[in-house]
Amino acid sequence: MPDKELPAPTPSPAARRSDTTRSAILTAARERFAADGYERATIRAIAKDARIDPSMVMRYYGSKEGLFAAVLDVDLRLPGPDGLDPREVGRVLVGHFLDLWEENEVLTVLLRVGVTNPDGAERMQGIFRDQLMPVALRVCPDPEQAPARAALTASQVLGMAMARYVLRFQPAVALPREEVVAWLAPTVQRYLTAPHP
Repeated sequence: MPDKELPAPTPSPAARRSDTTRSAILTAARERFAADGYERATIRAIAKDARIDPSMVMRYYGSKEGLFAAVLDVDLRLPGPDGLDPREVGRVLVGHFLDLWEENEVLTVLLRVGVTNPDGAERMQGIFRDQLMPVALRVCPDPEQAPARAALTASQVLGMAMARYVLRFQPAVALPREEVVAWLAPTVQRYLTAPHP
């Protein structure tokens, strides 16, 4: 007789409250870190924004540093390197990054904090290094050049993100998505796949 699949257990009310509280804390922390920067953001202000007692923030995250690390735990969800067509990598990556910036305020927080806080900058470097490097290794003609090519790619997508989503330069904000892709994709493509200059 085949084994019957059991339904997934329903989370208890306490577990649901815990998830709701964590989510409220992270949302408030993202907004507060983005608005005030790491140094000026306080646990008390974050707790007030989340409408909870400051002790709850400490219970879930232990410290401001722990909360900051949780806020900056970002998966870029890049396409798998093996499924990427090297001839289309520029277009695919630029489109992917635009989608990420437009749907995920965490990346904007990361960028804002990264330019003002050494821990934020280090976290951002790690995210881009660890997640963009496999793509660069897969498509660039010389694996030894992959770190430089990944860094050049990051300079393009982060530069556009800074202009469009953080500083909100009007011409950058006004560009339709398709135009941003059309302008940036050939540059990213060249950075990743062209012969060394």
